[in-house]
Amino acid sequence: MRFDLVDLNLFRHVVEAGSITHGAERANLALAAASARVRAMEDSLGAALLLRGRQGVTPTPAGRALLAHAREILGQIERLQGDLSVFAGGAVGQIRVLSNTNALTEFLPEALSAYLALHTGVSVDIEERTSDEIVGMVADGAADLGIVAGTVDTGTLQTFPFRHDRFVVVVATGHALARRKSVGFAEVLEHDLVGLDRPSALTRFLAGKASRIGRPMRLRVQLRSFDAVCRLVECGVGLGIVPETTARRAWRTMGIALVPLEDPWAARDLKLCLRDLAGLPPFAQDFVMHLRAAEA
Repeated sequence: MRFDLVDLNLFRHVVEAGSITHGAERANLALAAASARVRAMEDSLGAALLLRGRQGVTPTPAGRALLAHAREILGQIERLQGDLSVFAGGAVGQIRVLSNTNALTEFLPEALSAYLALHTGVSVDIEERTSDEIVGMVADGAADLGIVAGTVDTGTLQTFPFRHDRFVVVVATGHALARRKSVGFAEVLEHDLVGLDRPSALTRFLAGKASRIGRPMRLRVQLRSFDAVCRLVECGVGLGIVPETTARRAWRTMGIALVPLEDPWAARDLKLCLRDLAGLPPFAQDFVMHLRAAEA
């Protein structure tokens, strides 16, 4: 049984993407080459590593065991590269970050640009997920760092405060809700909505909240940015639910009003979560400390 680092990296990407096609893209391999490598790994082991279906692939028990070892080995290699890169004149490596929609759109860009300007040899791979997904993936070693809502249970992960924000409802200035001091999510669901596209973490989060109270989300338009949502709200297409920081920025130039959501989950005390700060490569530890310093 012989697996090289390319095999292990590919297998990690395939499982995390849930698809050989997307895993190959993440690993910068042609689909045919990736498929051949996975088959060769299974032939070498003498057991199936993936269950293949119409919805993608999932690891078998043997695949889950291999994934755990692959993450550990690749993590050790990344830490080795980080430790030794210092002697070559600067840190070199990659940081894998998972973030919810709020942090990704509102707070990460500025903090990330400042960090990357100081660490030219470091790249950061960011993927948007819901907070619950992030906790599980960080715990499993699929990412170095996660940024989640403060209300989510992070289990045994280390956590540090990051930012504070809250969700508000944005409405056109002439809307019946524009003068309300607050509104509940259940009442918001009585209106047409403008939101982010369906794969976004926030849309899936809100859909889950709506499902729990037995109400559908009447999404008339799905867009790719909060600013675009506010623009369509201004035009009277529907209501939007966005971070307060976004809404206040848009309010300066658009004809919209902000109405606080009454629901407890609307408060967004964001936090960083990771398995072990001391176990990260030095440049990744620097990144965590940079985010914490920016919060202070």
